[in-house]
Amino acid sequence: MTSLYAIAALGFFLGMRHATDPDHVVAVTTIVARRRSVKSSAAIGAVWGVGHTLTILVVGGGIILFDWVVTPRAGLAMELAVGIMLVILGIMNLTGTTQRLHDALDSVSVAGGGHLHVHAHSHGDFVHTHAHVHDPEHHPHAADRTPLAWLDRLLGTRGLYRMARPLVVGIVHGLAGSAAVALLVLTTIRSPRWALLYLLDFGVGTVAGMMLITALIGLPFALPGERSLRLTRGLRVASGVISFAFGLFVAWQIVFVNGLFTAHPRWTPR
Repeated sequence: MTSLYAIAALGFFLGMRHATDPDHVVAVTTIVARRRSVKSSAAIGAVWGVGHTLTILVVGGGIILFDWVVTPRAGLAMELAVGIMLVILGIMNLTGTTQRLHDALDSVSVAGGGHLHVHAHSHGDFVHTHAHVHDPEHHPHAADRTPLAWLDRLLGTRGLYRMARPLVVGIVHGLAGSAAVALLVLTTIRSPRWALLYLLDFGVGTVAGMMLITALIGLPFALPGERSLRLTRGLRVASGVISFAFGLFVAWQIVFVNGLFTAHPRWTPR
């Protein structure tokens, strides 16, 4: 019984450590950068962890129960999917920033002698920058004419589609790591039932670890005030650049260093 508790504790804490992998942290940061509360950030981490765990259970379960074989080319392809996803997430963040800079250059009609100026401001949880005036308040668009408001009208239930993105990101990350986790379990736990329970325990630890990480990442974005809005914009740009660059690095390693498209690709599960 003591050894069972020890294995359960080991699986949980290894799952928490797994959540701190650089590609995981970079990916969730690009998503958390769009949130304005610690609670929402932690929820993103939980959904990411659920998606990651689902993939590990499906792929890892197939390896454990049905002796699925992951070839080096298939393993590299799954890791390449992570690199591509990081590039896409980075572009999405940077594209939003570019649009905000473009909006800042647009002219605006000043009514009632208000002072024209530019600073980061929010409409609900959408933070952006463009020229506008105060006293009297005037913006070149209505408060409900923002990308998030448009998505809200188009897709309906906000909670559902906002959580779809971290879920998909978690699923893709699970593809890259599931084979390595399952193969490691097979070398230490011979019983398929206990091996599957270990994978589930590992997944729970990953969910807990990612919730903690995203809550900490979300703290600066949840601070009130004008300084927080400027910090939010800077962190959003930084997360986009890092995600894009790291994704390109991952893709370069897989394609050129490990030879994904060569006759003899090299892949070490990790």
